[in-house]
Amino acid sequence: MDPTRKNVNLYKKVHALVIESTAASFPPGVDTSRIVVEPPRDRSHGDWATNAAMVMAKEVGQKPSSIAASTAASLRQNEMVQKVEIAGPGFINLSLKPHVWREELRLVLETGKDYGRSEIGKGEKVNVEYVSANPTGPMHVGHGRGAVFGDALANLLAFAGYNVTREYYINDAGAQVDVLARSVFLRYREALGEGVTIPDGLYPGTYLKAVGEQIATEYGPPLKSKPENEWLPIVRAKAVATMMDGIRDDLAALDIHFDVFFSERSLIDGELDEVSATIESLRKSGEVYEGRLPPPKSGNLEDWEDREQTLFKSTDFGDDVDRPLKKSDGSYTYFASDIAYHRSKVARGFLNLIDVWGADHGGYIKRMQAAVKAVSGGKAELDVKLVQLVRLLRAGEPVKMSKRAGEFVTLREVVEEVGRDAVRFDMLYRKNDAVLDFDLVKVIEHSRENPVFYVQYGHARGQSVFRNARNDIPELPETASARAAYLEQAPLERLIDAGELSLLRRIALYPRVVESAAAAHEPHRIAFYLYELASEFHAHWTRGKDLPHLRFIIQNDRETTTARLALVEGIVTVLASGLSLLGVSAPDEMR
Repeated sequence: MDPTRKNVNLYKKVHALVIESTAASFPPGVDTSRIVVEPPRDRSHGDWATNAAMVMAKEVGQKPSSIAASTAASLRQNEMVQKVEIAGPGFINLSLKPHVWREELRLVLETGKDYGRSEIGKGEKVNVEYVSANPTGPMHVGHGRGAVFGDALANLLAFAGYNVTREYYINDAGAQVDVLARSVFLRYREALGEGVTIPDGLYPGTYLKAVGEQIATEYGPPLKSKPENEWLPIVRAKAVATMMDGIRDDLAALDIHFDVFFSERSLIDGELDEVSATIESLRKSGEVYEGRLPPPKSGNLEDWEDREQTLFKSTDFGDDVDRPLKKSDGSYTYFASDIAYHRSKVARGFLNLIDVWGADHGGYIKRMQAAVKAVSGGKAELDVKLVQLVRLLRAGEPVKMSKRAGEFVTLREVVEEVGRDAVRFDMLYRKNDAVLDFDLVKVIEHSRENPVFYVQYGHARGQSVFRNARNDIPELPETASARAAYLEQAPLERLIDAGELSLLRRIALYPRVVESAAAAHEPHRIAFYLYELASEFHAHWTRGKDLPHLRFIIQNDRETTTARLALVEGIVTVLASGLSLLGVSAPDEMR
């Protein structure tokens, strides 16, 4: 295959054609970057729609209707175009000839698993930080949603040509890890035979018993006689390390792995206090000062202190109020540590930052984006994706709490019950900022109402078509790459049925869906697209049950059969690719 053809998908061809047709009557050098080409929401309006006339009107000082007329006239001259219509004040809808869709299928066969791969990222470094759960216990289902979202987003960005680093921020320097250490110390004493009661404010989960037993084995009774300032650092380090081992195991059950685990404590315990250095750097650049904050407009004075304090000028970057960096006891605020952490990302060469946070952190976004602007001199961008709550149900009823964790159902329990694929797909089959109802019964149903089953069944059904086809075409290869190469020569002009052409159109949308999902940082678009493709495939297969001439395998008609097998190959190729981006398997059989 010509290597230059690999990334020239149909969307890029049509986009280039629209720009060329629109700019044909304009002076050279006119900016056409705002021209967008998208599939229309209503497929009866055509295959593609463009706003070219609307966005160029002001640019060139002409009426949209005039630009639309000249663009449409130029488009009609192209051999790809079947029909062009002007709608409303200047939108242009165009339909393509059937041979164009068939040619795109041939590109799918030639490129295989690389179909839809994009270069829009141009190798730019992107840091995606996700999960970052406090190392105080097992991961719960809410953590799992953030983990799945971040991992799928990282997969998507890498497929779109970005150089992605997956990062986990270990919150091991705050007050919560001292609470963890004190909780573990009680379990250590319990392991030594003492009777203990877990007071309010400490972690009661039985998962800490094992940590206490490990410390008892390693240090024995002498540790309990030491003062707190001596045993606390020892117990804290052991507890955090053990909790992180458990978190890594929980993530591995979802096939989630990180490139970097960054310790918050390393910011203050290293050779240089990075938090202090960050504050002083911002002070020199005029973005940190000593001052007083006015009372909050809300009237809530609970957390407000009328005192001279160290403040970050976040209002200079669009925040509502300047933010404190030190507490009244002189210790750093969480915000100060977070600024230093993001400064380290910039220092490591990341100017494109994505953080995945829980929904309860929404009020923190503006100040963090302000801080990133400040520490990067305005060069870095931070996009924060909020992940909403997960309501865990069983047949519509709320699930009771976990015996092991004490306060929540652990992620590991859910993965072990329903499987990795069900967890990953279902958590991505809804926009990240919408609350998710995760029903442990419904996600393993074998029905159309269960999206992961329906999409995986589409891939398995395609593989069953190939197995059945070998009765008539015994030389049909079994491996995907060899089979696609064999089917490249199929007479695709035999694909003439409306359902076949509709499937070809759906397949050809995949590269555009990948690029738009990557640009918007929205992996759920891939899940939605896969369900639509699988649904259309199943519907066409069902039509063949009632109309034998539409079946994929036509005895004594080898040319039609191979053409339709090529169509099935295109479908399973895209289904497998999209499922891979979501971190979900593409089975050859469903049992």
